Amino acid sequence: MEDEYAKLIRRMNPPRVTIDNNSSPDATVIQVESVNKHGILLEVVQVLSDLDLVIKKAYISSDGGWFMEVFNVIDHDGCKIRDEGVVDYIKKVLESDAIYVPSLNGSVGLKSSEDYTSIELVGTDRPGLLSEVSAVLTDLGCNVVDAEIWTHNATAAAVVHVTDGKTNFAVEDPKRLLTIKKLLRNVLKGNNDLETAKMTLSAPGYMHRQRRLHQIMFAERDYEKVEITEQEKESGLRPRVTVQDCVEKDYTVVTMRCMDRPKLLFDIICTLTDMQYVVFHGVVQTGDMEAFQEYYIRHVDGSPVSSEAERERVMQCLEAAIERRTSEALELELCTADRVGLLSDITRIFRENSLCIKRAEISTEGGTAKDKFYVTDMTSNNPVDPKTIDSIQRQIGEQAALHVRWKSSQSPPEETTMSFLFGNLFKRRSFQSLKLV
Repeated sequence: MEDEYAKLIRRMNPPRVTIDNNSSPDATVIQVESVNKHGILLEVVQVLSDLDLVIKKAYISSDGGWFMEVFNVIDHDGCKIRDEGVVDYIKKVLESDAIYVPSLNGSVGLKSSEDYTSIELVGTDRPGLLSEVSAVLTDLGCNVVDAEIWTHNATAAAVVHVTDGKTNFAVEDPKRLLTIKKLLRNVLKGNNDLETAKMTLSAPGYMHRQRRLHQIMFAERDYEKVEITEQEKESGLRPRVTVQDCVEKDYTVVTMRCMDRPKLLFDIICTLTDMQYVVFHGVVQTGDMEAFQEYYIRHVDGSPVSSEAERERVMQCLEAAIERRTSEALELELCTADRVGLLSDITRIFRENSLCIKRAEISTEGGTAKDKFYVTDMTSNNPVDPKTIDSIQRQIGEQAALHVRWKSSQSPPEETTMSFLFGNLFKRRSFQSLKLV
C-alpha cells in the first residue's frame, strides 16, 4: 500500500526540470524539483556526471516530502550548455520514471546485459595484473567491449563487459563461463591470495559501472587506513573530512575540502547513498583548485551518526571515495582501430617498460578503441621518465594516436601534450572489437 501511495503522489507531482542559461553569467543553471525519495539525489548527479558536465556549485534541500536541487554546470571547455540535444536529454531523463537510462555520449554505456557478459574482478593490486587478465581474456576469445579498473590502498577492482568473439553477443555456454571464471580467479590469486581474490558474473539487468566499482571497493574495506607517508602529508593532496553533530536540528554535519576534479560530487553522493545516509541539505562550491562540500545528513532510519566508531567510519569511507580517482599518475590516452588482443599487447608493453597501471577506462565506439591509462613508474616514486614514453613509441609503431598529459608536478619534455603515431604492432592482425582495462 505504501508503494502504491508513493506512485500516486509521484504521478500527481511529476518531477520538474528547469534549465536556464540566462540567470548566471558563466554557467547553466539546472533546477530539479520532485517528490522526495531515497537515492533521488544520486540519480540526478549520476546523469550530469555521465554527460561529463562540470558542477561548479550545487544547493540541495530535501526536508519533508519534497526534493529541490540547483546546479551550476559548465562543459569541459568552460562554456554553458548550449547543445539543445544535451538540454533535451537532461530534461527527458530527469523528468521520467526510469532510473537507469543509456548515457547520451556512451561514456558509461548503460545497456542491457543481454548484449554482453559482465565480469567483476577484485584482488590485491600488483604490477602487471591488468596485463595478465587481458592476456587470459584474449586467449579465451573474449572481446572486451568496455571496462574500467580502479586501484586504491593495495586493492584492485574491475568491471569488464565482454562478448563472444564469434557471435558478438554475451557468452552463454556454461562450460566456457566456468573456464573463464576458473582462469581469471587463478590470475587474481597471485601468490596464494585466496582471501581477497574474487571473480563473479553480474546478475542480469542494468548496472552503472562506476557506482558498482565504489560498491566493490567498499565491500573489500579499501577505506581502512594504510600508513600515510610524510610526503603525502606534506603534499596537501589529502582530503580533509570532518563529521560533527548539529544537536539543535538532530543532523550530522559532514564537511569536505579537497582538490577539485571531475566526478567528485558523484563519488561523494554515491558513497553516502550506498552507506544508507540521506542528504537533507547541502552546498557544493569549487574554486580554481579546491572543492568545498557540506552536507546535513541522517541515516535512512532518521537517526544521526550516533557513535565515535560510526563517525570515524564515515570519515574513512568519504576519504576513500575521494581518493579512488585521485592520482598523480601520468595520463596516456590511446585512440586506434580496435582488434582482438590490442589491450593485451598494450598492457604488456607498459609492463615491460616498468609502468604500473593505477586506473584505466576502456571503451570501443564504431570499431575504434578509445582507452585511457593512468600510469606510474613501478620501480620508484619518481615521475615517469619521458624516455620511457619514447621507448613505448618505438615498440608500438605507427597509426595510433597517443596523447600524453603531463601534470604540473611531473617532468614533461618541451611540450605538455604530445601525439605519437603508432602502428606496426596494430597491423599484425585483423581488427575486431576487443578491450579491457
